[in-house]
Amino acid sequence: MTSLPGGSDDRDSEPEPRLLECARCGRSAEGPRPTWTCSVENGRRRYFCDTCSRDHLRAIEGRLDSAWW
Repeated sequence: MTSLPGGSDDRDSEPEPRLLECARCGRSAEGPRPTWTCSVENGRRRYFCDTCSRDHLRAIEGRLDSAWW
């Protein structure tokens, strides 16, 4: 079986890393970082860099939406 490049048979190809941006300070990173925090607010994923995560740890643990910080 033969398919055209870029077709739906590209199961072995890895997804392209996406550029993430901290929802608080705007810092960017390529792909998810192990030290960043991911929060789901109003059905949307929001990522926070390690610095913002540390600064607002109590609010995050209290499950407050980032609008409250």
